[in-house]
Amino acid sequence: MSDPVRPIPPRNYILSALLLLMVGLVVGLGLSAGFGIQLPSRAARVASLDAVTSSDAVPASPFVSVVDKSLPAVVFVDVKKKVSASSSGESDPQSELFRRFFDDMPQKRDQRVPSSGSGFIVDAAGHILTNNHVVSNATDITVTLNDRRTFKAKVVGTDPETDVAVIKIEGDDLPVMPLGDSDKIRVGDWAVAMGNPLGMLRGSVTVGIISARGRSNLNIFGGTPSFQDFIQTDASINFGNSGGPLCNIRGEAIGINTAINPSGQGIGFAIPINLAKHVADQLVAHGSVSRAWLGVTLAEMTPELAEGFGLRNADGVIIQSVLKNEPADRAGLRRNDVIVEFDGQPVADMQKFRLKVADTEVGRTVPIVVLRDGKRVALQVKLGPRSTDQVADNEKPAAPGRESLGGLTVRDMSSQERESSGVTNGVIVTDVKEGSAADDAGLQPDMVIEEVGGKPAANAAAFSRLLQEAKGRGKHAVLLVREGDNSQFIPLRLED
Repeated sequence: MSDPVRPIPPRNYILSALLLLMVGLVVGLGLSAGFGIQLPSRAARVASLDAVTSSDAVPASPFVSVVDKSLPAVVFVDVKKKVSASSSGESDPQSELFRRFFDDMPQKRDQRVPSSGSGFIVDAAGHILTNNHVVSNATDITVTLNDRRTFKAKVVGTDPETDVAVIKIEGDDLPVMPLGDSDKIRVGDWAVAMGNPLGMLRGSVTVGIISARGRSNLNIFGGTPSFQDFIQTDASINFGNSGGPLCNIRGEAIGINTAINPSGQGIGFAIPINLAKHVADQLVAHGSVSRAWLGVTLAEMTPELAEGFGLRNADGVIIQSVLKNEPADRAGLRRNDVIVEFDGQPVADMQKFRLKVADTEVGRTVPIVVLRDGKRVALQVKLGPRSTDQVADNEKPAAPGRESLGGLTVRDMSSQERESSGVTNGVIVTDVKEGSAADDAGLQPDMVIEEVGGKPAANAAAFSRLLQEAKGRGKHAVLLVREGDNSQFIPLRLED
């Protein structure tokens, strides 16, 4: 029989626990001392953190040198304009900025409307490049530099056809913006836009790349330039940036910031500096720009047109019409000729060709090569002066078509179209409804209808009236239709 288990007296239990605790403390202190372990102080921890975060200096941005070199020459252009009651704009300081991009808003009376934009100084004499739309109709122009100096400026010359303008200030020690070569830029190159967005954020800099070159046929709100060869960039361009420089990575101006797309993001446009400089040189020397012209209307050569004319490729531009007694007519150029060379250079793009012709010296005789019936024909053309009034009539958009009986839609002829075709009276077919009487009669767009029932069709309204009169007399109207140099009578059924 085993002995019964005896409980440990409470006093002995407490003494044993205290003894074990003291032994553990002594052993722990000994190990700590042996291994050299010591908790760092708070000051030591902070010093260690500082040593990590402030190691090497942050490398400088490559754009700092661009800004240091270029921004001093960028100016703020404050303009007061006289706006008539029929013009757009409101009396708030930003209204003129929005006029550039939005529909017109009526005014009750003539006003002097504040406006603002940007520009940049291009020589020590104080000439400043900006946009025509920034300073057009200005009654007062004030220019402020980034060093806060303020000057009154005068307009040296403007060119609405490229939207380039030159203004001038008088001052000493003016900073000058170096100019680059826009012909050498490549898609993907750095682009730095400078200016004064919103008329208040002066000296702003945005960075992007060259997104595209040679943009044309842009419908720019507030006035579309006739000559377009825009640089596209995703460097932010906002209201008020107009007239400021678009720079390359060397701090040279390669363009003039001109337009934005208010419905898009990352899409801005600038006038190439080579084009702007060519215009500015003439404005400084003469106050206006002289341009040459051929006296033709042109169309882009497409693969479909090339195939239709039996050509192997789509290079060149095609002549749609030739104005009588103008340089092209005197040189022997004809409708349907395809211009493939001008002044020894190949022609592939219509807008670039128009620019090339316009920039050629007036009165100069230039070699030109065309494809005529598939054969190369070399000619010499003496370029004449470009008449603004005549060009405006020649290049203005066609009036909208007017729908009439028989499934036809026609429009008035321009004076240039009358002159080039030799037609005194007539309307041009713009659309033929499929399955209509006009379609059955073989009428097609671009045909010219000279007469209805022996009476001249002076315009689209007269044409519609003559068809109504013919319907009152019978079931058909007899149309005199001209296509090219041939005319024929075509009966048009007018039954419902």
